[in-house]
Amino acid sequence: MRVAPGVFGTPIPPVPPQLIPTGPDFAYDRGSTQAFVGPDVPYDVTEGIRVLIKTHRGAPLDEFPLTGGFGEVFARDVTGTIAAIWGTIMWCAYAPAFDGNEVLLSTFGEFITRPLPGDDWVRWLPMGSFDALVTIFTERMRSGAEQAGLHLASVMAETAAVLRADARFRPRADALLAMVGPLSAQPWLDHQALHAGAVRQAWLARCPPHLVAATLPELSAGDHFRHSLYDMVEALGYLAVRGIDPRTAAAALLAADVAGVCGTAEPHWAPGASGTADIVTRIYPWIDDELRDALYSALSDPRHPLRGCWPRNGVLPVGILPPDRDTAAALLGSAYATGLAWCRLTGTSTPTNGFAVCRAVVQCLIHERDDPLPPTWAGS
Repeated sequence: MRVAPGVFGTPIPPVPPQLIPTGPDFAYDRGSTQAFVGPDVPYDVTEGIRVLIKTHRGAPLDEFPLTGGFGEVFARDVTGTIAAIWGTIMWCAYAPAFDGNEVLLSTFGEFITRPLPGDDWVRWLPMGSFDALVTIFTERMRSGAEQAGLHLASVMAETAAVLRADARFRPRADALLAMVGPLSAQPWLDHQALHAGAVRQAWLARCPPHLVAATLPELSAGDHFRHSLYDMVEALGYLAVRGIDPRTAAAALLAADVAGVCGTAEPHWAPGASGTADIVTRIYPWIDDELRDALYSALSDPRHPLRGCWPRNGVLPVGILPPDRDTAAALLGSAYATGLAWCRLTGTSTPTNGFAVCRAVVQCLIHERDDPLPPTWAGS
């Protein structure tokens, strides 16, 4: 059908409001997929956390005992207020792979009772636990120490408010603020949920629609994995101009990490025939047919071209090296988030030394781990 040309000078009618997308997905701030290797955590954030630690470290241990599994990280004499700060940082982090020299982690050095997973170059930390944050709050509330419970919620909110200045924390920090922030003005808000044993659900229900995506790990492990994998596809977008499809490259790198953790599978991949086959059957429902084919091919055929994307001797192939520091940090973050997500989805233990692809990406950042010093510092 041909459309007759309009009359010159005729004003263009506005787009009808009903045609303009208004769903929460269009208002969601996705933040940054960068890991914490390369670009440093901003000084204002680390200093804000340092102030919070100084303010809350003296809380009485009998009023703020260490619960929620934080005893695996901290010494016994560390109070729940410090655990609330740490737990908030870990849950809000998009991909908790931190530079071994990261100042933010160093501020907790005196409280941590055992070495963090990883090495001096990178600390490969597990995904933060939302349930642990809920637990330290509910334990105090149910024990009759309501003011202590509300204070812990306030500490979480204060920490989230500091973290949101870094885009790598912001989406989940905003979501946590929306969940625990109202308790300061409405301390009775969770009373009914406490009696019903449903505080977790009550917190998640308070998250507004435009921030729900930030809580996806708590709602659907499969959807969270899928979103993380597509974040990695976006991080690999630079490959398109090199004639490499970012989607199939992401599937190939996923295969490299699965193989690194579980080993390559038998050719026939009978369910239950190997650890890898079992992992893949759990992953398959959450990816599309094209990615399934690429994942299968990369894992099952040692001569398949997609194996050319796999790290060799701990180094990425030249053809898929990121072009700059920020892109490398985004690939590291999205790859690590994807690794944590499929481990969570499949019930696989997270490797304490990181995933094969992530370790290879770190080699791209090893000489650019720290932000350049300001000119006034560099000359001093």
